[in-house]
Amino acid sequence: MSQPAAGSMPAMSQEMQDCIEACMACHSVCEETMSACMETGSAPSMQVMRAVMDCSEMTRMCADMMTRRSPMAAEIAEICAKACDMCAQACMAMPDDPMMMRCAEACRRCAQMCRAMTAAAM
Repeated sequence: MSQPAAGSMPAMSQEMQDCIEACMACHSVCEETMSACMETGSAPSMQVMRAVMDCSEMTRMCADMMTRRSPMAAEIAEICAKACDMCAQACMAMPDDPMMMRCAEACRRCAQMCRAMTAAAM
């Protein structure tokens, strides 16, 4: 078996590619959700907004770390899945808000992809 050339990165798994895509999609929806709340003046609780902000930051960081093949990517993906779960649960507190429901769905998908990536990395 040949070793990768010095300085080259190992090939990215399909699970990691899917996870990066899900993280970036979730990050985008979280940002849109925060923006929509500010524009419309809707007043989600601070708990909901913190969860959306935390999820936005974690998904961006998780995607960045996987993209650069950080040795901590699997651990960060586990934490990202937890942040996504918390955000989805918080958004479900506003079931009549279509943006919150869209955010919850993106968070659930991202959590699922993070867990799949982590399982494949083990």
